[in-house]
Amino acid sequence: MIADNDARATANADAFGRLNAGEPVLTAVKPAGDVLPGMQPNMVLTSGWPMPWEDYSGGQRRSLVYGAIYEGLAETEDEAVDKFASGENLIGACHDHGCVGSVAGIYTASMPVFVVENKAFGNLGYCNFYEGGSPRRLNYGVYDDEVRDQLKFIEQVIAPVIASAVDKSGGIPLKPLMQRAVHMGDELHSRNTAGTILFHRELMTHLMALYAGNPDGVGEADRFLKENEYFFLRLSMAAAKCMADAARDIEHSSMMTAMTISCNGFAIRVSGLGDQWFTGPPPVVEAQLFEGYTSDDIHWIGGESHITETVGLGGFAQAAAFALQRYQGGSAEAMAATNASMYDITIGENTTFQIPFMGYRGTPTGVDIFKVLDTGITPAIDAGVAGRDGGQIGAGTLRAPIECFEGAAAAFKERYG
Repeated sequence: MIADNDARATANADAFGRLNAGEPVLTAVKPAGDVLPGMQPNMVLTSGWPMPWEDYSGGQRRSLVYGAIYEGLAETEDEAVDKFASGENLIGACHDHGCVGSVAGIYTASMPVFVVENKAFGNLGYCNFYEGGSPRRLNYGVYDDEVRDQLKFIEQVIAPVIASAVDKSGGIPLKPLMQRAVHMGDELHSRNTAGTILFHRELMTHLMALYAGNPDGVGEADRFLKENEYFFLRLSMAAAKCMADAARDIEHSSMMTAMTISCNGFAIRVSGLGDQWFTGPPPVVEAQLFEGYTSDDIHWIGGESHITETVGLGGFAQAAAFALQRYQGGSAEAMAATNASMYDITIGENTTFQIPFMGYRGTPTGVDIFKVLDTGITPAIDAGVAGRDGGQIGAGTLRAPIECFEGAAAAFKERYG
């Protein structure tokens, strides 16, 4: 097959159009084992491309072990290691099961997930729940009694209430909430304050309808939403996943449809190249670290929340969220400049997500791997930063490594000429 520039441009316009036209709707909250494609009771899902057990290290390896213990698949760390090594317990890559993982990810069969349907194309995306405001969380490679109790609290108290409220709603369209949140100062990756408030308000009528039958549970859910401004991140991730997946597998398209991080580096996936991941070294990071930490403490343990960047949010909407300066450093001027540079590597401007500071210009959306190589500009990603001993130690802006795009371009040329 020969793909000339016209064929690629046509395919990219199609891929961009599908991504841009997505209509994500929250339809349910269910246990992961009931809804994730291919999920099995003895499986733990994590971020990154599929790898054998022996390739996992550091905090990501610990997170897998702790996930197995949480699910009751092992009683001790040594037992969990042995069962992963023997294949008695299985490891899955989140993207292969329709979901995305924040930092290390970690899904087990009993954990609740948001079910989001792309009403424009019929495909689904999933994401698990935000664990809470403590920097010590399972997805950051930490597990103790407090972490376990918080996960059980979400599973047994918070998720059932929100599931019932979503059922009563008949489905909650997320794109209008996301659009308004960007207008109110979110970029829907590292800042989700407005998104969480808007979702809380949308859910409130249905929570009140449940109050008489479960006052304690509804009260706890209301409190959890009020106290955790990052709650909406997992909804924006699920929404972005189903929007991006609708643009997959379009012949001749050089548009990127996913990015992922593991303990071993960074990888991207391209619409016209199917399920193949193109890998490279870890991302370059400029971070503002919490007090007491240095750059030597930064440790890569996975991450896929930058599915939001894939659809024109996060680092591609930094100029909508200048308040991030306090959290991840930088300046308003630098954020605006970074945001503007993303237009040089993308196919079009989003018709829903618009940046007030830029005169309501649509966010740059749909990364073209060849534009990345032509300009030398790589995707900017807003993200939290994990520490070598577990836990979150800061936040900042990551840059995807150019090697991933070089590998994808070589494969594209080999396939299409």
